[in-house]
Amino acid sequence: MAQFIKCPNCGAAVEIEEALRLEVENRVRKETEEKLKEKIREETLLEIKDLEKALAEKDQKLAEFRESELKLREEKRKLEERAKELNLEIQRRLEEERKKVEEETYKKVLEEHRLLDMEKDKRIADLKKALEEAQMKANQGSQQTQGEVLELDVENTLRSAFPSDEIQPVEKGVKGADIRQIVKSPRGFVCGVILWETKRTKAWTDEWLSKLKDDLRSEKADIAVIISTSLPKEAEKGLGIKENVWVVSYDLFIPLAIALRKNLLDVSYQKAISLNRGRKADLLYEFITGNEFRQQVEALVEVYQEMKEQLDKERVAFERIWKTRDSQIKRLITSTINIYYGASGLVGSSMPQIKGLELLSLEAENKK
Repeated sequence: MAQFIKCPNCGAAVEIEEALRLEVENRVRKETEEKLKEKIREETLLEIKDLEKALAEKDQKLAEFRESELKLREEKRKLEERAKELNLEIQRRLEEERKKVEEETYKKVLEEHRLLDMEKDKRIADLKKALEEAQMKANQGSQQTQGEVLELDVENTLRSAFPSDEIQPVEKGVKGADIRQIVKSPRGFVCGVILWETKRTKAWTDEWLSKLKDDLRSEKADIAVIISTSLPKEAEKGLGIKENVWVVSYDLFIPLAIALRKNLLDVSYQKAISLNRGRKADLLYEFITGNEFRQQVEALVEVYQEMKEQLDKERVAFERIWKTRDSQIKRLITSTINIYYGASGLVGSSMPQIKGLELLSLEAENKK
């Protein structure tokens, strides 16, 4: 027989078994709901933590990408600045070299034109003097005329450099050297004689020495000098002595003339205050042919050679610097390209494009 109880809420009669069943169902349902809510809460928390971790990793990667981008931009800026500085320096060096080449070319052309003008004037004078003689010289070629031009130029240069001396050109057909320089003191006293022979040929010959030494003895001169465009090995640096005859290039004959003239003046002064004239003449010969005088004159040549060698070394040094900086630029470009494309492999299509980087990459590949 069923038993009933009264519901405390509504007062209705409820069967006990039914009430117990409902109570158990409600309790089970509540526990199930609690467990389900707890499971959902745990899963939600786990998912939130996973999302937070993913978000943190994304933020970290984004920060790293931004830092890489900043470094890349900084490297790009430095590269552009270095490229500008290098370009400016190269332009400056090229401009300096261009000016040097222009100056050297101008001097060379000016000298060539000066000799050519003198050669032209000499030819005109020869034509006026005798048409037949000019025709004969034209048939012989320009070598003799060029020699006469050089002789005339040396004569004018000596006369301009030493106005107190007597410069005597030896006429053609007369035996002797080309030019006779009678060195005089400021008071007009004769201190010595220098014989100058000019040669403008393609090859040196020792026969010139014998002839000039004969002229030296016949004219009782003090010093013999050959100015030649072709030099023996004793004067390969532009100046030297061969068989007691001075041999000099055209570029150095004035410095040699200054040194020779000074020694003639000094010896003459000593001779004037000394009674032993014969001894002083010997001293002059010994001094001019001795080591001290040779060393003084060679010092002039050495300074000229040192200046030329220093200029050549500076040119080589600048070329070495340019090659080193070009290698550094190539390494900098390669490092920049590697950094960018390394970051691009991580970021993908979102990596910002840098203007001009692809061109640098192609240039680097072409240079390889």
